[in-house]
Amino acid sequence: MPLTQDQVRDALKRVKYPGFSRDIVSFGIVQQIVLQDKRCSVNMTLTTGDTKIADQIRKESEEVLRDLDGLESIVVNVNAHAAVPAGGAFQQNQVKGIRYAVAVASGKGGVGKSTVSVNLAIALSQLGARVGLMDCDIYGPSIPLMMNVKTPPTAENDKLIPITSYGVKLMSMGFLMDPDAPVIWRGPMITRTIQQFVHNVEWGELDYLVIDLPPGTGDAQLSLCQTLPLSGAVMVTTPQEVALIDVRKAAAMFHKVNVPILGVVENMSYFLCPSDQKRYDIFGEGGGQREATRLNVPLFGQIPLEIAARQGGDTGVPLMVSGAKSTAGKAFLQVAENLRKRLP
Repeated sequence: MPLTQDQVRDALKRVKYPGFSRDIVSFGIVQQIVLQDKRCSVNMTLTTGDTKIADQIRKESEEVLRDLDGLESIVVNVNAHAAVPAGGAFQQNQVKGIRYAVAVASGKGGVGKSTVSVNLAIALSQLGARVGLMDCDIYGPSIPLMMNVKTPPTAENDKLIPITSYGVKLMSMGFLMDPDAPVIWRGPMITRTIQQFVHNVEWGELDYLVIDLPPGTGDAQLSLCQTLPLSGAVMVTTPQEVALIDVRKAAAMFHKVNVPILGVVENMSYFLCPSDQKRYDIFGEGGGQREATRLNVPLFGQIPLEIAARQGGDTGVPLMVSGAKSTAGKAFLQVAENLRKRLP
């Protein structure tokens, strides 16, 4: 009985993406399987400039296919293309209409990554750019609350129409599900959702698509890197070492898939007492600059800890709307300006 494509695909599920526990099939790397007589050819696409990763995947794929009975010829083609370096030209397979796609990541929860994403997107919009904000935190989407959106998006021509709030186009899993319902999904479902957010949303013409990533270095992060050519990542941290440990892991993950680190944002950097303007370094000091120096990238800004930023997130009126002239507001605007300089 001749082999089927499903049998070949099942065999390839034994091949893991180097450095990750997920297999290459569930990540959408396998693009085409062709069976003819006793010959099998497989075409794959990788978003990485690391030839060692491509060679390892090709070698391991050939090995598992040799274990299948009935094949006399095996050809595995791996098309690997690098992500765009900071300031460089976009790839030809970019998503139409999106000039720069920037991931906001931390590797750790609780450092205010969504707050940075929201206020950075609004600051870019205030500087005159066309901006979209994609919430990829599938398990804990907070963008709908922070951007004061309560209605679901509509669809036209089989595409979702992003909701616009404060001049920014938005898409989030939070728009599509009960806010009180838990998301209990395995990796492949996360991958499909991210692919739909990229290709099945009518983003239109954007200068920047800001992408709020969940904590960690798992399914969502690698799925995004394989689905959308990223211009780079902005790393968010707080000053203390316990946050920097996870930031280093996230930065290493981006390096592994050849996504450049554009800069570092130190959030909750310090607290200014409202009564006397005395500065308190609640979470220590200097961590963001040390990490930026280690990565050889600029420190985009130090965002102070302000009550208004927390209130803005809870009430759906972000700081860049309610207090753009505050110390934190000016710091977010500086981050946006520094990002623009890195992506001319």
